[in-house]
Amino acid sequence: MKNIYIGFLALFTVFLSCSEDNDIQIKTVDFTLNFTHNWNDTLITIADFNALKFTNKNKEKLSITKLRYLISDFTFYNQNGDTLSTDDYHLVDLEKDESLEFTLSEKIPVGTYSKVIFRFGFTKEKNSSGIYQDLNSNNFGVPEILGGGYHFMQFEGRFIDQNSETSPFLYHTISAYNNTDVANVISTDTSFEVTLSSIEIKNNATIEIKAGLAQWFEKPNTWDLNILSTDLMGNYDAQIKMSANGKSVFSLGAVTQ
Repeated sequence: MKNIYIGFLALFTVFLSCSEDNDIQIKTVDFTLNFTHNWNDTLITIADFNALKFTNKNKEKLSITKLRYLISDFTFYNQNGDTLSTDDYHLVDLEKDESLEFTLSEKIPVGTYSKVIFRFGFTKEKNSSGIYQDLNSNNFGVPEILGGGYHFMQFEGRFIDQNSETSPFLYHTISAYNNTDVANVISTDTSFEVTLSSIEIKNNATIEIKAGLAQWFEKPNTWDLNILSTDLMGNYDAQIKMSANGKSVFSLGAVTQ
């Protein structure tokens, strides 16, 4: 998880030859992600927890009591199409200020990158039970009966239901799993890539990743918490829809360097 790999050997060769023949040193810098959270562009912090102050597209008033999610696999594309990748991962927890910033384990060469991609969750190949000790200690694992591996997100709160009563919601995303037919178990990777636009890196850089939480309930699937509020981890179809909604959640904010 700590190594960076040059996607194309040719890129590394060019860097090396420049350094040897012309005594040119390739400048590398720290790359930090700063995660902010909003509801329809209104900033959210832990101070906003437990208050029924948000309204989703389905007109349900809700509160937030927990938000934790996993990101991984960062890839930088330069303007020539060459790639630079790291398999770092990070757990964002809105209740822990220190988790809202994350610096990649290796430095990044300066330059202009046509896009930067990270993954929400783990790929199927990396989503194996028990192997990430920090996630284990944070109780982020998924029971084997639901496919094992790890959560991608735990988003929890309360909402005013159709009976005007306050009810819980547990919007937990995992790799979709259907074992209703033990002879034909279905497992689908519902992690997804987030693509950020072009970034020019000159010095140590901090980029803001904006998470628009209202989008989880909005598109392409308008979410009805009266129907889908709990027991979502074992609901294969719900997990597919949640993954689709998540693809509009994240965007690039301010870049400072």
